[in-house]
Amino acid sequence: MMNFEKRTGPDLGADAPTYPTQSVPDWYRDAKLGFFVHWGLYSVPAWAVQHGEGVNIPTEDAYAWHQYAEWYGNTVRIAGSPTWERHQQLFGPGTSYEDLADRWDAEAFDADAFVGELVGAGARYIIPTTKHHEGFCLWGTETTGFNAVARGPRRDLISEFHDATRRAGAKFGVYYSGALDWHVSDFPPIESDTDLFRFRRNDAHFARYSAAQLDELVTRFSPDVLWNDIEWPDGGKGRDEYAVAALLERYFEAVPDGVVNDRWGVPYHGFLTREYTDIPEIIPEPWESTRGLGYSFGFNQAEDERHSLSGAALIRLLVDVVAKNGNLLINVGPAADGSIPELQRRAMRELGTWLETNGEAIYGTRPWVRMGERTGAPRRYTTTGSTVHVHALDPSVGTLELPAELLGSDLRWADGSVAERSTDDRTVAVIPAGLREEAVAVLSAG
Repeated sequence: MMNFEKRTGPDLGADAPTYPTQSVPDWYRDAKLGFFVHWGLYSVPAWAVQHGEGVNIPTEDAYAWHQYAEWYGNTVRIAGSPTWERHQQLFGPGTSYEDLADRWDAEAFDADAFVGELVGAGARYIIPTTKHHEGFCLWGTETTGFNAVARGPRRDLISEFHDATRRAGAKFGVYYSGALDWHVSDFPPIESDTDLFRFRRNDAHFARYSAAQLDELVTRFSPDVLWNDIEWPDGGKGRDEYAVAALLERYFEAVPDGVVNDRWGVPYHGFLTREYTDIPEIIPEPWESTRGLGYSFGFNQAEDERHSLSGAALIRLLVDVVAKNGNLLINVGPAADGSIPELQRRAMRELGTWLETNGEAIYGTRPWVRMGERTGAPRRYTTTGSTVHVHALDPSVGTLELPAELLGSDLRWADGSVAERSTDDRTVAVIPAGLREEAVAVLSAG
């Protein structure tokens, strides 16, 4: 996956605008865990080709066999692709992707219950997709009739998400597709990373359209996070009121403690994003790891346990990301009716249960002098003030080797019990039998 902070064109020279100077706020760095919610027209077919172990797709076919179900609106336009073939069989020739808007019924969606599941899983912030690349808006926008109030669910889904999230005491953010909108574009389907930036509108008219939508979102919801995707139209990167610099200025005036990501295509960003990427070391800057529980953000009904993170794997992922100075933005992809598929719900609930006991070693922490060790059983480190938390990623081995810096420290497990040293080797703590079945066992030294 590409790193978006490196894409900052075009070079406007002396005409370049002045950008805000806001840094990433402490609340965001302390939060550690957020939930993405990818929900849209793509949730009606809810399908993409299975990926995973044993599946080898040639680079030239990567977009025709796209792993993301939320890219259905693009993949279905690639003639002969598996998505195109299945669409013909399921919906019949002549049924366009946008026709799915009238088949979308969110009858099972209860915002408070839905958000309750996310907060129960440990979420400190929640970011639903307000408009993905398909162009279908999930709030009652005045900019287009292609929205969830006028068609499909006939509900203002973002208002419902916002209100429920605020009631639950979590931070609220919005995802917005800034430079890709297939509803108001007339390009061929995207079939390569090059096409991703070639087949999109960069004109000032579209930049005004995008700016009007983003201004609506900021005015109505005062989101704590602005999560933009696939940059911004080049025609909106100058000094105009619909350009990125002016938009961000208005945003920070409305939400002084807000934060933005790095996918704007300009020489300013808040936190870095890393998508489906394993980061080997601590990144000094605030960053966020994001991925779906499976191989897709949008719900893919073709996936099963073989393709989706278990609760234990999700817990270990969170620990790994936090030890490297990151936040984890994990995604839940609802079914079209607004329910959370059971496969996803199980993993989320396991994470929430683990955080109830071990949250002090995650929330509000910072990286230690190193993220882990190169040898021995896998472990990660986080710190809270002078306390160092040692995370044993494989408690089943029964022992935890201590770093030299902590040999003289008082040691306690997350359940409050005092750690015993091995009689054979005092540099090793014995993991209590009751913690050896945990996904991660946490020892605090201080």
